Amino acid sequence: MTFFDALETRSDADRAAWLARELPAQIARAQGLPGYAGRLDGVDAARITRISDLAALPVLRKSDLGAAQKASAPFGGLTTRAAHGFAHVFQSPGPIYEPGNVDADWWRMGRFLHAAGVGRGDIVQNCFGYHLTPAGMIFESGARAVGAAVLPAGTGQTELQVTAAHDIGCTAYAGTPDYLKVILDKADEMGVTLRFTKAVVGGGALFPSLRAHYADRGIACLQCYATADLGNIAYESPAMEGMIVDEHVIVEIVTPGTGDPVAPGQVGEVIVTTLNPDYPLIRFATGDLSAVLPGASPCGRTNLRIKGWMGRADQTTKIKGMFVRPEQVAQLVARHPEITRARVVAGRDGEMDTMTVRIEATGGDAAAYAASVVDVLKMKGAVDIVAPGSLPNDGKVIEDTRTYG
Repeated sequence: MTFFDALETRSDADRAAWLARELPAQIARAQGLPGYAGRLDGVDAARITRISDLAALPVLRKSDLGAAQKASAPFGGLTTRAAHGFAHVFQSPGPIYEPGNVDADWWRMGRFLHAAGVGRGDIVQNCFGYHLTPAGMIFESGARAVGAAVLPAGTGQTELQVTAAHDIGCTAYAGTPDYLKVILDKADEMGVTLRFTKAVVGGGALFPSLRAHYADRGIACLQCYATADLGNIAYESPAMEGMIVDEHVIVEIVTPGTGDPVAPGQVGEVIVTTLNPDYPLIRFATGDLSAVLPGASPCGRTNLRIKGWMGRADQTTKIKGMFVRPEQVAQLVARHPEITRARVVAGRDGEMDTMTVRIEATGGDAAAYAASVVDVLKMKGAVDIVAPGSLPNDGKVIEDTRTYG
C-alpha cells in the first residue's frame, strides 16, 4: 500500500509537535484579520498549541460568516488575500461566498482520491457542479493532485454523460452518491457498457445498499466529508472503518449549540479549524453530527478517525447534494401571503433522495408554489397543500425521514 505523503503515517508525538508549531501561527494569522476583531481579543496565540486549547476560543457559525460577509463583502475580512488574489470566487446558497485556488491541492482532495486508488491513467467523470458552487473545482483539484485526467461533466444531461463516459473511456466517477446509479441505469437502457471501476463521492449520504449495488457492478465506491468553506475534512480508505481526518484540519466534537467537547465516543457537533493560511477558519461549526472512533485505521493511516456524517445538529438538511436551510423555508412562506406554514420533508425513493414541501394554505396555486420551491430551494420537489393546522406543532420546518443504516 502506498500513501499520499508521509504525513498520513506520523506518530502521535510527531503530529503533536507539528501542531504545536502550526496552530499558534494560524491563530496569530487570524488575529490579524478584521473579520476576527473582537473574537480573539486577549488570546495568547503562543499558548494555543494543542487541540484541547481550542475549547477556550469562541465557535464561528455559518450565521456569523454570513453576517461578516454582509458587513465586508465578499469574504467578511476572514481571508489573508483580497478576492482578486484567488483563482476563483464561489457562491453557495445563502448566499455565502467562498474563495478557491488551484495551486498545491488547495482543497486537499488529492489525499482522498489517492486513498480511493485514483491516479495516473484514470479519467475522472466529474459530475459535481461547476456553476457558482465549488464542488466541481474541489474534486478537479484533487484529480490534478494525483495526476488523473478529468471530464468536467457537471450535472444533468444523463444521456450525454453516458455517451461521453463510453467514448472517452472514463474509469472513475466523482459526484453525489446516487447520481452514479442514474448514469448506470441509463447506460443499461441505452445498451452501453461503461468502464467505471472506482467512485469517489460526497455531498450526501452513501447508503450501504447503494455501495453494495456498485460493488456488485465492479465499482469500488468510497466517500469523503467535505464542505464548500473548508474543503476536505475527512475521508474513507479501503479499510472502510470510519473516516480519517485530513492532515491539515483539526476536528473537535462538541455538544451541539456549544463549544464544549463531548466525552470520547459521544455523538456531537463537528467543529473544524483549518490550517489553510489563505482562509484561517477557527472553530468553524459545520452543523453536522459525528463521533470519534478509538484507535487508528487498519489501513496504516494514523490520524484521528470519526464515524462519518450522522445527521445534522440543526435543521439544515442536505437533499440531493444541496443544503436546505430554515431561512429558505421562511422565504418560501413569505412569497405567498396565503401560506401560514410550510415544512420540507426529505425522504428516499429507492436509492434517490426525494423532497416534498407540505404547505398549509386554504387552496392556492400548486403550480405557483412549485415554481417558488425551485426558485428558493434550488431544486424540484413535490408540493402537498394541506389545511391550516395540519402540520405538527413541533417547531420543525425541515424534517428528515431518511434512515442511515
